[in-house]
Amino acid sequence: MRVLVVEDERRMALALQHGLTAEGFSVDVAHDGPSGFARATDRTYDVVLLDIMLPGLNGYRVCSRLRACGSNVGILMLTAKDGEWDEAEALDTGADDYLSKPFSFVVLVARLRALARRIGSRAPQRTVLGDLVVDSAARICSRGGVHVPLTPREFAVLDHLARRAGEAVSKREILDEVWDSNTDSDPNTVEVHVSALRRKIDAPFGRSAVQTVRGAGYRLAADGG
Repeated sequence: MRVLVVEDERRMALALQHGLTAEGFSVDVAHDGPSGFARATDRTYDVVLLDIMLPGLNGYRVCSRLRACGSNVGILMLTAKDGEWDEAEALDTGADDYLSKPFSFVVLVARLRALARRIGSRAPQRTVLGDLVVDSAARICSRGGVHVPLTPREFAVLDHLARRAGEAVSKREILDEVWDSNTDSDPNTVEVHVSALRRKIDAPFGRSAVQTVRGAGYRLAADGG
C-alpha cells in the first residue's frame, strides 16, 4: 500500500515513515500543505495521512481541494486531542476517517488498512494463481495450503507482481511502488527480494512462478509448475 504522510513536525513525520515502512507500506512524506497537495495530485496513493495544522495550506483546505479536483484517495486526518469540532470539520471537508493525537501506532496501522479496504484497492484483495494465494488484505501468502512467511518488503514485492499477474513488470516499476520516492534505491535491491521470493514460494514446492523476462523485468506466472 502506498501512503502519503503530510505532517509538518519532522520528527513525527520521520517516525511515521520509518514505522509504516517497517510494516510494509511504501511511504512518501510532505511537510506543508502545498507540497502535500502537489504530491497527492501528482502520484497515485492508496491513503493520505493528513495533519490539520500545516503551514501554507491547512489540512482542511488540502482535503477539500483534493475532493474538488475529483480525487477519491482515502484520507485519514490527524486531529487534536478531544477536538470534536476538528473531527466534525474533517469529515465535512471530505476526510474518510480521523485519529486524535496522541495515538497508538498499532491503531493507526489498523485504521490505515481498514480504510484501504473500505475505499477499495486498485486490484483484487485476494489473488489466486494455481496453488499460490496472495491475500493483500490479510497480508498472507500460502502455497498449496501451506503458509509461507514473508518479510513485509518481500510481501509488498509479491503483492505488486500478483496484482499484475501474467504481465512483465520492470525493476523500476517495482521500486516506485514498493520503495518510497525519497529513497535512492538500487535496482539490485529488487533482485535480492525476488531471489528471496523464489527461495520461499517456488523452490520448496517445485515451482517457478517468479520468472525473469529478459530486458523487461519479472513476471508472476499463472501456472508456475
